[in-house]
Amino acid sequence: MVRVMATGVFDLLHPGHVYFLTESHKLGDELVVVVARDQTVRRLKHEPYVPEQIRREMVEALKPVDKAVLGSKTDIYQTVVELKPDIITLGYNQAWNEQEIERECARRGVPVKVVRIGALPHDGLATRKIVERILERSGRKEASA
Repeated sequence: MVRVMATGVFDLLHPGHVYFLTESHKLGDELVVVVARDQTVRRLKHEPYVPEQIRREMVEALKPVDKAVLGSKTDIYQTVVELKPDIITLGYNQAWNEQEIERECARRGVPVKVVRIGALPHDGLATRKIVERILERSGRKEASA
């Protein structure tokens, strides 16, 4: 059995997320999704719109997803060591380096292949772009945290 692991925030689910998870699932027999913790989202991106447990439940409800878990609060590789995926997928816009992830996973005893999934052909539906369009329509310039 080939286990694929995908990771992300999944704050406002949109077609790009469904595409990413569908393409990820095609690479193996089981897709486990690691949903970023609220504190991680705050540190790396912004105040989450949707709490972590609800984001996890929403992701797990998606057809391509076999299981969704919350990531570690302290070590992003902890979940990899626990779940031992064969493949880790990254979204086209995730700022991680594939080779660095492969090296660190191997160092921790989990040899993986990292695969970057391309963008949905009409990517105007990413979370940040959706929020910007909503704000434009409401006459506001930026979201308050």
